[in-house]
Amino acid sequence: MKLPLRILFLLLAAAVLSGRVSQAQEADLAGSGDHPLIGRYEGSLINFYETKAYEELKLPSKPLERGEKDKPEAWQVDLSGKLTSIRYEGPGDRSVLEVMRNYEAALRSKGFEIRFFCKGANECSPARAASTFWTAGKGQIGLPTTWDTSVYLLAEKAGTDSRVTVGMLGVETKATKNRPLTPHVAVTVVESKPMESDKISVVESSEMQQALERDGRIAIYGIYFDFDQAEIKPESAPQIKQLAALLTENPGMQLLIVGHTDGKGAFDYNLSLSQRRAQAVVNTLVSEHGIDSHRLTPAGAGMVAPVASNRTEQGRAKNRRVEIVERYTGN
Repeated sequence: MKLPLRILFLLLAAAVLSGRVSQAQEADLAGSGDHPLIGRYEGSLINFYETKAYEELKLPSKPLERGEKDKPEAWQVDLSGKLTSIRYEGPGDRSVLEVMRNYEAALRSKGFEIRFFCKGANECSPARAASTFWTAGKGQIGLPTTWDTSVYLLAEKAGTDSRVTVGMLGVETKATKNRPLTPHVAVTVVESKPMESDKISVVESSEMQQALERDGRIAIYGIYFDFDQAEIKPESAPQIKQLAALLTENPGMQLLIVGHTDGKGAFDYNLSLSQRRAQAVVNTLVSEHGIDSHRLTPAGAGMVAPVASNRTEQGRAKNRRVEIVERYTGN
């Protein structure tokens, strides 16, 4: 039986259109591309892509432990800079763990340090809050809500003039009658420049003495700590040395060493962190410069005494400081 020419033409057109739709479904999202430092797992496709010249966000840097669900500062790291967000899907029949292990090996080979890697709800969230961890780990990228299959890594590579942080959250969707087991990976890349600490000169001991005589206090910005840490960074040594010189040149002087934080995070946590940082300064002056501990009193003020608005990064940077306050007894 011969088909009418018109019907035959319509069938051929439908077949061509079907092929084009199939090809479109097998292609990356228009305008997207791999990040040059990350690459992709062979056979996967991009179905979400976005870049921002500047963004501020948090990503998990350690497991979400019990009691920390409402304290993001305890298990997340603050990031800012150029943001690239990519979501990969597939290939079928590959587990998300296999895909993520491949990414882990590839990042190591490119000089990245793997700061955190976890698989499954128990490893990533001992607090039994897998959905909370999943929400933080995916950055600003949508993913299937199969958070119990989560595999996450955080990697970092520091250069001479920039730092690249990569957060990757992978999940998988189960096989169905019409679709194989499928991995989905959200890739968040933040490219940021390190703080230009040399823009704030070291405050000499004579300048500190003049400020104490005039105002009774002085803010010091040359003492540095890593995010969420109380260990003094090595580049703080010149400022600590000048503080020790002030105390040596004025043997009767007693000081309050007061730690201050910005307004981000929980009040009690910042209060504790600022106290620990002040104590670290005291410990360094005593152990490395021979200053009598009885002349020094550490105190944490947390976020209660800002010197600028916490609405901007510039303001928050001014609020993160150590203040030296003279403890004058009137003798």
